[in-house]
Amino acid sequence: MQYRTMGRTGVQVSSLALGAMNFGAIGRTTQDEATAIVDAALEGGINFVDTADMYGDGESEVMVGKAIAGRRDDLVLATKATMPIGEERNHRGSSRRWLVTELDHSLRRLGVDHVDLYQMHRWDPATGDEETLSALTDLQRAGKIRYFGSSTFPAYRIVQAQWAAREHHLSRYVTEQPGYSILQRGVETHVLPVTEEYGLGVLAWSPLASGWLSGAVREGREITTSRSRVLPQRFDLALPANRARLDAVERLVKVADEAGLTLIQLALGFVTAHRAVTSAIIGPRTLDHLHSQLAAADTVLPADVLDEIDAIVAPGLDLAPDEKFDTPPALLDPTLRRR
Repeated sequence: MQYRTMGRTGVQVSSLALGAMNFGAIGRTTQDEATAIVDAALEGGINFVDTADMYGDGESEVMVGKAIAGRRDDLVLATKATMPIGEERNHRGSSRRWLVTELDHSLRRLGVDHVDLYQMHRWDPATGDEETLSALTDLQRAGKIRYFGSSTFPAYRIVQAQWAAREHHLSRYVTEQPGYSILQRGVETHVLPVTEEYGLGVLAWSPLASGWLSGAVREGREITTSRSRVLPQRFDLALPANRARLDAVERLVKVADEAGLTLIQLALGFVTAHRAVTSAIIGPRTLDHLHSQLAAADTVLPADVLDEIDAIVAPGLDLAPDEKFDTPPALLDPTLRRR
């Protein structure tokens, strides 16, 4: 396992991080299975565990808390807030009111007195940066969080938040968690250069592109990934974007075979090769999934293999642009761009 400094914090984290989104009902993973996955991940050198309040409406946090009991100080623990929890209109977002309340809920579910990294799961356009940053700074000073970060923020919002922290003399985001894979390279255009400029750690989610790069999606095979059951349109091969992804996958398999690698090793090695990336977050549902992904812990792709990947999916290109989560709200909701 490789270890890297998380931005400018001085904290050393593994180049592969364990994501817990699949713990519980989402991935149909039991507590015993989740604990076994955490055990094997720590034994394999992973020291960073990432979850969120909205994963299973808190179920993932509960399972992570039980799995890490007795060894809290051996790992870097991260969770997130801002996504809706239930139907109450104020149980979401990045207001001081909600963050102070929901962090206490997360700490209770996790069974800890602090988290190392508290992340804003999405940019909340209804809440000003000063409101959010001042609340997070106070939570940091109270000892409930060590650092805080953003997730899936557009590049201009990352910059704005950095300037707001400076202007109002508040602590700043120290990490960004963007979606990044061979098939979704759009963050290379603006987000990753901005994170480098401001010295942010980058924790890349979905490096296996929701299963497209796990080997489970191939020409002529039935698609059986967990995501295909929840989001079938993302795997509908009648759609041009999905056809383009499948064509790319078939070409990438050949690159991996010629390099003596699995497709998973190629995919994870690609993400961790970018100089801006600190860790790639893997989200195994089973021990077998974990072991196949841990096999990429020390994968270093040579320049010629990276060049071949660039020839298949060009730098900065998203093969499924409609699946991005950092689109400005006014492009999605016409009422926000009309008087």
